[in-house]
Amino acid sequence: MKLEIINREPREKRFKTPLLFVHGSCHAAWAWDEYFLPYFAENGFSCFAVSLRGHGKSEGVEKLNRASAADYVADVCRAVSTLPQTPAVIGHSLGGFIVQKFLEKTDAPAGILIAPSPSEGMFWSGAKLQLQNPLLFTKVALKRDFQMLYNTPERAKKFLFSTDADDEKVSEYSRRFGKESYRAAMEMIYNLPNPKKVKTPLLVLGADNDAIIAPKKIEKTARAYNADCKIFPRMAHDMMLERDWQTVADFMIGWLEKKIK
Repeated sequence: MKLEIINREPREKRFKTPLLFVHGSCHAAWAWDEYFLPYFAENGFSCFAVSLRGHGKSEGVEKLNRASAADYVADVCRAVSTLPQTPAVIGHSLGGFIVQKFLEKTDAPAGILIAPSPSEGMFWSGAKLQLQNPLLFTKVALKRDFQMLYNTPERAKKFLFSTDADDEKVSEYSRRFGKESYRAAMEMIYNLPNPKKVKTPLLVLGADNDAIIAPKKIEKTARAYNADCKIFPRMAHDMMLERDWQTVADFMIGWLEKKIK
């Protein structure tokens, strides 16, 4: 199965360790390439972003709904195998869950979880969303289609972006969000990560106005991994696409500079 991997290289490489970015639900590698990949490359990092199977330009769309978390972890492993050495791994949301599962079996120089599915699972966070949006989540369950959460600008802004987000940008992104594996998304409820198996040093990032993952869940996940933690004020779930994305990127760069070679 062919996977889309976007690569951005620095003019002057400062670090031997590459970075591998793993996207969240309904996103693809393009979400990292909007701002993060070029910016991290400008700062001396060799950057790669993978589109998991059935996402972006990767193959597997016709079998997407049957894809499991283990399949996504296998995609990350395949992407890692193409790199010159083991990368620092960075995952957002569902991608943060996949990175947690990947690190249970594979050590990495460093890892960053951005608004990740919590180590305790998505049951309570998901239940809160369902209570707040009962009709919409009933439709999602009946159609087994999480794309419905983001496929209009209004919904995309409600769940993923701050109230002051650029409406034109949000509209553009809502058109680019794709389907998600219902099976893999549901695994965030019961296929819980095991922090005791993870030896990689981690940074866990959250957003103060995240409509999906509350800051207290981010802080609890960081404690489970004995990880560094940062909550960004006035930001929402899609921190890599927010107006203040550079604030997040700069914090990540400062942390990585201390962790990788």
